[in-house]
Amino acid sequence: MANARLLVKRLKSVRNIRKITRTMELIATSRFKRAMDRATEAAEYTRKISEIVGDLGKADLKFSHPLLQDRPEPKKSVLLVLTSNRGLCGGYNGAVLRNTLKHIETLKADGIDYSLEVSGKRGIKFLNFQKVDIDESYTHFEDSPTFAEVDELGSRYVDDFIAGRIDRLDVSYTSFQSISRQQAVVESILPLSSLGGDEGESGGSGVDYEFQPSPQEILEEIVPAAFRAKLFKCFLDAAVSEQIARMVAMKGATENADEMAGDLKQQYNRARQAGITSELAEIIGGAAALE
Repeated sequence: MANARLLVKRLKSVRNIRKITRTMELIATSRFKRAMDRATEAAEYTRKISEIVGDLGKADLKFSHPLLQDRPEPKKSVLLVLTSNRGLCGGYNGAVLRNTLKHIETLKADGIDYSLEVSGKRGIKFLNFQKVDIDESYTHFEDSPTFAEVDELGSRYVDDFIAGRIDRLDVSYTSFQSISRQQAVVESILPLSSLGGDEGESGGSGVDYEFQPSPQEILEEIVPAAFRAKLFKCFLDAAVSEQIARMVAMKGATENADEMAGDLKQQYNRARQAGITSELAEIIGGAAALE
Protein backbone atom coordinates (compact mmCIF):
# COMPACT_ATOMS: atom_id res chain seq x y z
CA MET A 1 0.00 0.00 0.00
CA ALA A 2 3.03 2.26 0.07
CA ASN A 3 2.52 3.02 -3.63
CA ALA A 4 -1.17 3.81 -2.99
CA ARG A 5 -0.27 6.26 -0.19
CA LEU A 6 2.18 8.02 -2.53
CA LEU A 7 -0.50 8.30 -5.20
CA VAL A 8 -2.90 9.81 -2.66
CA LYS A 9 -0.33 12.50 -1.79
CA ARG A 10 0.27 13.28 -5.47
CA LEU A 11 -3.47 13.40 -6.15
CA LYS A 12 -3.96 15.82 -3.27
CA SER A 13 -1.16 18.06 -4.58
CA VAL A 14 -2.61 18.10 -8.10
CA ARG A 15 -6.06 19.00 -6.78
CA ASN A 16 -4.59 21.85 -4.72
CA ILE A 17 -2.77 23.18 -7.78
CA ARG A 18 -5.99 22.89 -9.77
CA LYS A 19 -7.78 25.08 -7.22
CA ILE A 20 -5.08 27.74 -7.64
CA THR A 21 -5.10 27.69 -11.45
CA ARG A 22 -8.90 27.75 -11.55
CA THR A 23 -8.97 30.75 -9.21
CA MET A 24 -6.38 32.56 -11.32
CA GLU A 25 -8.40 31.79 -14.44
CA LEU A 26 -11.52 33.37 -12.88
CA ILE A 27 -9.57 36.43 -11.73
CA ALA A 28 -8.04 36.88 -15.19
CA THR A 29 -11.50 36.55 -16.76
CA SER A 30 -12.88 39.26 -14.50
CA ARG A 31 -9.97 41.60 -15.18
CA PHE A 32 -10.14 40.86 -18.90
CA LYS A 33 -13.75 42.03 -19.13
CA ARG A 34 -12.94 45.35 -17.47
CA ALA A 35 -9.77 45.82 -19.54
CA MET A 36 -11.59 45.00 -22.79
CA ASP A 37 -14.27 47.61 -22.06
CA ARG A 38 -11.59 50.26 -21.54
CA ALA A 39 -9.65 49.20 -24.64
CA THR A 40 -12.80 49.23 -26.80
CA GLU A 41 -13.76 52.71 -25.63
CA ALA A 42 -10.23 54.00 -26.21
CA ALA A 43 -10.16 52.44 -29.68
CA GLU A 44 -13.28 54.34 -30.74
CA TYR A 45 -11.91 57.64 -29.38
CA THR A 46 -8.50 57.07 -31.00
CA ARG A 47 -10.10 56.18 -34.34
CA LYS A 48 -12.25 59.31 -34.42
CA ILE A 49 -9.55 61.73 -33.38
CA SER A 50 -7.19 60.12 -35.91
CA GLU A 51 -9.77 60.69 -38.64
CA ILE A 52 -9.97 64.36 -37.72
CA VAL A 53 -6.19 64.74 -37.72
CA GLY A 54 -6.07 62.90 -41.05
CA ASP A 55 -8.64 65.25 -42.57
CA LEU A 56 -6.76 68.28 -41.29
CA GLY A 57 -3.51 66.92 -42.66
CA LYS A 58 -5.05 66.54 -46.14
CA ALA A 59 -6.90 69.85 -46.12
CA ASP A 60 -5.48 72.94 -47.86
CA LEU A 61 -4.11 74.53 -44.72
CA LYS A 62 -1.23 76.99 -44.57
CA PHE A 63 0.32 75.47 -41.43
CA SER A 64 1.35 72.17 -39.97
CA HIS A 65 2.36 70.72 -36.61
CA PRO A 66 5.82 69.41 -35.62
CA LEU A 67 4.39 66.04 -34.60
CA LEU A 68 3.13 65.52 -38.18
CA GLN A 69 6.48 66.21 -39.81
CA ASP A 70 8.31 63.07 -40.89
CA ARG A 71 12.08 62.90 -40.34
CA PRO A 72 13.55 61.42 -43.56
CA GLU A 73 16.78 60.25 -41.87
CA PRO A 74 16.10 59.61 -38.16
CA LYS A 75 19.22 59.60 -36.01
CA LYS A 76 17.78 59.19 -32.53
CA SER A 77 14.97 56.79 -31.67
CA VAL A 78 13.16 55.70 -28.51
CA LEU A 79 11.96 52.11 -28.21
CA LEU A 80 9.28 51.62 -25.55
CA VAL A 81 8.64 47.97 -24.59
CA LEU A 82 5.41 46.98 -22.81
CA THR A 83 5.53 43.71 -20.84
CA SER A 84 3.85 42.41 -17.70
CA ASN A 85 4.88 42.59 -14.05
CA ARG A 86 3.70 39.02 -13.42
CA GLY A 87 4.18 35.73 -15.23
CA LEU A 88 1.90 32.73 -15.78
CA CYS A 89 0.54 34.27 -18.99
CA GLY A 90 1.80 31.84 -21.61
CA GLY A 91 3.86 33.27 -24.45
CA TYR A 92 2.64 36.84 -23.98
CA ASN A 93 5.96 38.33 -22.87
CA GLY A 94 8.06 36.05 -25.08
CA ALA A 95 6.47 37.29 -28.31
CA VAL A 96 6.96 40.96 -27.36
CA LEU A 97 10.58 40.44 -26.31
CA ARG A 98 11.48 38.50 -29.46
CA ASN A 99 10.16 41.40 -31.56
CA THR A 100 12.10 43.80 -29.36
CA LEU A 101 15.43 42.03 -29.92
CA LYS A 102 14.82 41.90 -33.68
CA HIS A 103 13.97 45.61 -33.78
CA ILE A 104 17.09 46.48 -31.79
CA GLU A 105 19.19 44.62 -34.36
CA THR A 106 17.43 46.55 -37.15
CA LEU A 107 18.15 49.87 -35.45
CA LYS A 108 21.81 48.94 -35.05
CA ALA A 109 22.03 47.87 -38.71
CA ASP A 110 20.50 51.19 -39.83
CA GLY A 111 22.95 53.14 -37.66
CA ILE A 112 20.20 54.71 -35.55
CA ASP A 113 21.07 55.64 -31.99
CA TYR A 114 18.29 54.40 -29.72
CA SER A 115 17.13 54.70 -26.14
CA LEU A 116 15.45 51.63 -24.63
CA GLU A 117 12.61 52.08 -22.14
CA VAL A 118 10.94 49.01 -20.65
CA SER A 119 7.70 48.69 -18.71
CA GLY A 120 7.14 45.49 -16.73
CA LYS A 121 9.32 43.39 -14.43
CA ARG A 122 9.35 40.43 -16.82
CA GLY A 123 10.79 42.46 -19.68
CA ILE A 124 13.32 44.18 -17.42
CA LYS A 125 14.53 40.86 -16.01
CA PHE A 126 14.81 39.23 -19.45
CA LEU A 127 16.69 42.12 -21.09
CA ASN A 128 19.06 42.38 -18.12
CA PHE A 129 19.75 38.66 -18.50
CA GLN A 130 20.45 39.24 -22.21
CA LYS A 131 22.83 42.07 -21.18
CA VAL A 132 20.83 44.66 -23.13
CA ASP A 133 21.26 48.18 -21.74
CA ILE A 134 18.02 49.70 -20.44
CA ASP A 135 17.84 53.49 -20.17
CA GLU A 136 14.51 53.75 -18.33
CA SER A 137 12.43 51.12 -16.55
CA TYR A 138 8.87 51.29 -15.20
CA THR A 139 7.10 48.86 -12.88
CA HIS A 140 4.11 50.97 -11.78
CA PHE A 141 1.95 50.25 -14.85
CA GLU A 142 -0.35 47.43 -13.70
CA ASP A 143 -3.26 45.78 -15.54
CA SER A 144 -5.32 49.00 -15.26
CA PRO A 145 -3.05 51.85 -16.41
CA THR A 146 -4.48 55.32 -15.92
CA PHE A 147 -4.39 58.09 -18.49
CA ALA A 148 -2.53 60.36 -16.05
CA GLU A 149 0.30 57.82 -15.71
CA VAL A 150 0.63 57.38 -19.47
CA ASP A 151 0.23 61.12 -20.12
CA GLU A 152 3.32 61.79 -18.02
CA LEU A 153 5.33 59.68 -20.45
CA GLY A 154 3.53 61.11 -23.49
CA SER A 155 4.25 64.71 -22.51
CA ARG A 156 7.97 63.96 -22.27
CA TYR A 157 7.98 62.27 -25.69
CA VAL A 158 6.15 65.22 -27.25
CA ASP A 159 8.59 67.73 -25.75
CA ASP A 160 11.63 65.68 -26.84
CA PHE A 161 10.30 65.23 -30.39
CA ILE A 162 9.45 68.91 -30.88
CA ALA A 163 12.84 69.93 -29.44
CA GLY A 164 14.59 67.55 -31.84
CA ARG A 165 16.05 65.32 -29.11
CA ILE A 166 14.35 62.31 -30.67
CA ASP A 167 13.30 61.63 -34.27
CA ARG A 168 11.05 58.60 -33.75
CA LEU A 169 9.14 56.71 -31.09
CA ASP A 170 8.56 52.97 -31.54
CA VAL A 171 6.39 50.88 -29.20
CA SER A 172 6.81 47.11 -28.88
CA TYR A 173 3.60 45.70 -27.45
CA THR A 174 0.74 43.26 -28.06
CA SER A 175 -2.03 44.74 -30.20
CA PHE A 176 -5.56 43.69 -29.23
CA GLN A 177 -7.58 43.00 -32.36
CA SER A 178 -10.28 40.67 -31.04
CA ILE A 179 -10.87 38.19 -28.23
CA SER A 180 -9.39 35.44 -30.38
CA ARG A 181 -6.59 37.46 -31.98
CA GLN A 182 -3.78 39.44 -30.36
CA GLN A 183 -0.53 40.15 -32.16
CA ALA A 184 2.86 41.27 -30.89
CA VAL A 185 3.94 44.27 -33.01
CA VAL A 186 6.49 47.08 -33.11
CA GLU A 187 4.66 50.24 -34.15
CA SER A 188 5.98 53.74 -34.83
CA ILE A 189 3.67 56.32 -33.29
CA LEU A 190 5.89 59.36 -33.67
CA PRO A 191 5.84 61.20 -35.99
CA LEU A 192 2.09 61.09 -36.62
CA SER A 193 2.50 61.14 -40.40
CA SER A 194 0.41 57.96 -40.67
CA LEU A 195 -2.45 59.84 -39.04
CA GLY A 196 -1.90 63.19 -40.65
CA GLY A 197 -1.59 61.98 -44.22
CA ASP A 198 0.73 63.38 -46.87
CA GLU A 199 0.92 67.10 -46.67
CA GLY A 200 1.75 67.39 -50.34
CA GLU A 201 -1.43 65.72 -51.56
CA SER A 202 -3.67 67.83 -53.72
CA GLY A 203 -7.40 67.93 -53.76
CA GLY A 204 -7.85 68.09 -49.99
CA SER A 205 -10.02 65.83 -47.90
CA GLY A 206 -13.38 66.96 -49.21
CA VAL A 207 -14.32 68.24 -45.73
CA ASP A 208 -14.92 71.93 -45.09
CA TYR A 209 -13.88 73.19 -41.66
CA GLU A 210 -14.74 76.41 -39.88
CA PHE A 211 -12.14 77.17 -37.23
CA GLN A 212 -12.80 79.05 -34.01
CA PRO A 213 -10.74 80.68 -32.56
CA SER A 214 -8.01 79.84 -35.13
CA PRO A 215 -6.79 76.80 -37.09
CA GLN A 216 -3.32 76.93 -35.54
CA GLU A 217 -4.61 76.89 -31.97
CA ILE A 218 -6.94 73.99 -32.70
CA LEU A 219 -4.17 71.98 -34.39
CA GLU A 220 -1.83 72.61 -31.47
CA GLU A 221 -4.41 71.01 -29.18
CA ILE A 222 -5.75 68.15 -31.27
CA VAL A 223 -2.47 66.71 -32.64
CA PRO A 224 -0.82 66.12 -29.23
CA ALA A 225 -4.17 64.77 -28.01
CA ALA A 226 -4.18 62.27 -30.88
CA PHE A 227 -0.67 61.11 -29.96
CA ARG A 228 -1.52 60.74 -26.26
CA ALA A 229 -4.66 58.79 -27.13
CA LYS A 230 -2.64 56.45 -29.36
CA LEU A 231 0.00 55.90 -26.67
CA PHE A 232 -2.69 55.24 -24.06
CA LYS A 233 -4.35 52.74 -26.40
CA CYS A 234 -1.04 50.84 -26.67
CA PHE A 235 -0.99 50.43 -22.88
CA LEU A 236 -4.64 49.37 -22.80
CA ASP A 237 -4.12 46.86 -25.63
CA ALA A 238 -1.16 45.40 -23.75
CA ALA A 239 -3.21 45.14 -20.56
CA VAL A 240 -6.18 43.35 -22.13
CA SER A 241 -3.90 41.05 -24.15
CA GLU A 242 -2.05 40.10 -20.97
CA GLN A 243 -5.29 39.10 -19.25
CA ILE A 244 -6.41 37.06 -22.26
CA ALA A 245 -3.06 35.25 -22.34
CA ARG A 246 -3.23 34.55 -18.60
CA MET A 247 -6.85 33.39 -18.87
CA VAL A 248 -5.97 30.94 -21.67
CA ALA A 249 -2.83 29.73 -19.88
CA MET A 250 -4.65 29.10 -16.60
CA LYS A 251 -7.54 27.40 -18.39
CA GLY A 252 -5.06 25.05 -20.04
CA ALA A 253 -3.33 24.41 -16.70
CA THR A 254 -6.68 23.64 -15.06
CA GLU A 255 -7.61 21.18 -17.81
CA ASN A 256 -4.20 19.50 -17.52
CA ALA A 257 -4.66 19.21 -13.76
CA ASP A 258 -8.07 17.57 -14.29
CA GLU A 259 -6.54 15.10 -16.72
CA MET A 260 -3.62 14.33 -14.40
CA ALA A 261 -5.97 13.89 -11.42
CA GLY A 262 -8.04 11.43 -13.45
CA ASP A 263 -4.94 9.40 -14.36
CA LEU A 264 -3.73 9.36 -10.74
CA LYS A 265 -7.18 8.30 -9.56
CA GLN A 266 -7.11 5.35 -11.95
CA GLN A 267 -3.61 4.39 -10.81
CA TYR A 268 -4.70 4.62 -7.18
CA ASN A 269 -7.74 2.40 -7.83
CA ARG A 270 -5.54 -0.19 -9.54
CA ALA A 271 -2.98 -0.10 -6.70
CA ARG A 272 -5.75 -0.38 -4.09
CA GLN A 273 -7.37 -3.27 -5.98
CA ALA A 274 -4.02 -5.03 -6.23
CA GLY A 275 -3.46 -4.54 -2.51
CA ILE A 276 -6.90 -5.96 -1.64
CA THR A 277 -6.32 -8.94 -3.95
CA SER A 278 -2.95 -9.60 -2.31
CA GLU A 279 -4.47 -9.44 1.19
CA LEU A 280 -7.29 -11.82 0.19
CA ALA A 281 -4.77 -14.25 -1.27
CA GLU A 282 -2.81 -14.19 2.00
CA ILE A 283 -5.98 -14.80 4.04
CA ILE A 284 -7.10 -17.68 1.82
CA GLY A 285 -3.59 -19.14 1.90
CA GLY A 286 -3.46 -18.91 5.70
CA ALA A 287 -6.90 -20.50 6.04
CA ALA A 288 -5.87 -23.36 3.76
CA ALA A 289 -2.73 -23.96 5.80
CA LEU A 290 -4.81 -24.35 9.01
CA GLU A 291 -7.01 -27.07 7.53
